[in-house]
Parts: sequence; structure tokens; C-alpha cells
Amino acid sequence: MKVKLLVPTDFSDVAHSAIQHAVKFSSIINAELILLHVVETREGVESAKEKLSKDEIIGKSYSSSCTINSYVRIGNIFEDIGDFAAEFGVSLIFMGTHKYSRWQKIVGSRAIRVITSSPVPFILVQEKLMDSKGYDNIVVPLDINIETKQKLELVVKIAHYFNSEVHLITNDSTDSFIKTKLKANQIWATKYLDSNKIKNSSHLVPKGKTLSEGIFLLSYNVKADLIAIMNLQDDSILGLLENSFQDEIIGNDYKIPVLCVNPHVVTKASGSVFVR
Repeated sequence: MKVKLLVPTDFSDVAHSAIQHAVKFSSIINAELILLHVVETREGVESAKEKLSKDEIIGKSYSSSCTINSYVRIGNIFEDIGDFAAEFGVSLIFMGTHKYSRWQKIVGSRAIRVITSSPVPFILVQEKLMDSKGYDNIVVPLDINIETKQKLELVVKIAHYFNSEVHLITNDSTDSFIKTKLKANQIWATKYLDSNKIKNSSHLVPKGKTLSEGIFLLSYNVKADLIAIMNLQDDSILGLLENSFQDEIIGNDYKIPVLCVNPHVVTKASGSVFVR
């Protein structure tokens, strides 16, 4: 059975960018691509189907070999994307995001609301298209939460597909306990990436910079193609992330796509930090 990738679309330019990313990704892993448009009333269904057929043509223009199917749902995006992904067994969702488009105006809390409607990870895409190398450089911030380690499993899979280099970044905390925990997580992540034969490097946020500022500086320096974050509540990250962290990363000015992963419930499993 083919892996299924989903693109919710509102037929905007950023939605078409998400389609381009998803088509490129689908072509690499031989996945099925599904386009979804959500309408509020039955009256909008036929018009949406017609527009979806044009989006299928756009997708085919990026790869004629990609399998693309499309669906219309009546409802609202905050609930139906997650329900649809669960019903169809979707593994990854690509979604356009832009500060000024209509229902795709999901930067910040609206984006998080959509993301938390589904356990499926999202790649949020602005106008920037995927180039021929794909996700060549991936920036991964680390904090002291065990849930943060879960995103490494997906990052490793993506890195294998694109032969990516992963760039880890942590805060340079003045608190000795937090500093020790951050260092331990960085060492664990490096060993995990090395054991999976993934090229990697480790970095500290420069003194005087916030974590998001450090991420953007590193992303600029390594020409990042993807930033990977966890969708964590502000009250669960022990002050390591500023309140607007997810908002800033998702709507970054460099228009770098963002992989956003919802954490699984963590249990003590022998020999693994990942819950399956």
C-alpha cells in the first residue's frame, strides 16, 4: 500500500506551493497525493471540484508520474483536515501558509489549531518552492523535553530521502541544570543521527539571542530548506521557548518550510525514546 500525503488547498498561490512540495516528495517515495478542499455549504461543492481538477493539472505539471486524487468536504478546516487524514491513513500533510491569504491565513495560533486537529505531522509551506535538491539542509532546535526527541525519527526518514544534513541547535543556558540537560539531549541526538548515518552538526544560540533568532541565523548560514519543531504548549517547555515561538517559526521571513510534529504520549519503553 502506498504512503499517502495530503494537501489541503484553497487554490491560492501558497497552496500551489504546498502542492509542488508534496508532488516532489511523492515522486521520491512513490506516494499517493491527495488534494482536499473544505467548503462551508453544499452549494460550494461543484465549484470546488472544478477548481480541484485545475489543481490536479498543476500537480501533474511538476511530475506526470505522480498519482493525484482530490476530494471536497463540507465543514471547517479546523476539524475536517484531521478527520480526513485519519480516515484515509495519511502519513504527512503539506499545507500552504501565508499572512495575507483568505482561510489560509493560518500563521500563528490558527496554524497551531489546525495542526493539533490531527496527530499527523505537517510541513507548512510559504511561497518558496522546493528546488532540485529538495530538503538538503534541515535545522532542528532541541530543548529539554523528551517529546522533542520524537521529531528526530521523522527527520531521519526525510534526511534519508534527500541525503540531507541535519543541523542541531540548543540554547546556551546559564542555569546549570538546564545546561546539563540540553547538553545530554544534544549528545543523544548526535549519536542517534550518527547511528542512522545522517550528516549532522551541532550549534549553540549566540549569547544575547533568543532561540528563534538563533534558529533564523543558523538557517540563513546553512541555507536551510526545512526547520523541524514540535508543537508544544508554552506551559510545558520550562521557559526555554518564548511565548510566540511557534508563531515566529511558522511565519518566518525567510519563507523556509516548517515541519511541525505533535508529540505522542511518552511512556518508558525499553531501549527507545519513541512511542509507536
